[in-house]
Amino acid sequence: MPDGANANLITILIADDDPDDRMLAQEALEECRLANDVRFVENGLELLAYLRREGRFAAPGAAPRPGLILLDLNMPKMDGREALRALKADPTLRRIPVVVMTTSKAEEDIFRTYDLGVSSYVAKPVSFDGLVEVMKAIGRYWLSIVELPEMRELQEARR
Repeated sequence: MPDGANANLITILIADDDPDDRMLAQEALEECRLANDVRFVENGLELLAYLRREGRFAAPGAAPRPGLILLDLNMPKMDGREALRALKADPTLRRIPVVVMTTSKAEEDIFRTYDLGVSSYVAKPVSFDGLVEVMKAIGRYWLSIVELPEMRELQEARR
């Protein structure tokens, strides 16, 4: 499991409207012993407000730039597809990796989100143990193996 500098530096932002799913995601991340700062938003409008530091996210420290976004597709107000389209169209946000985590296994959703620039597409597991395993895999891959733009920016800022 990630335990070096990478695991402690990036913020993980989870966009999911279901309070039970948010709670389970938090518990699964704790079970994985990920030390990352985890933040939550409930829909696509909140996701974009967070990323743009608008409204309740405007205060200093209220919205640290995430190094990874976990995005549900089916949310009210603005769904994950619309939010992904807006995020990837914004030159200041498009490099943030986005992992779709959703109950949908529809081929159309998979193709469409990859066309919109999603980094990975994961079907939400039905059991808590399955969710823990998925979070471990996400943690290993995104926090230990790949080079994230956010990590590069942090390293450059420290020089």
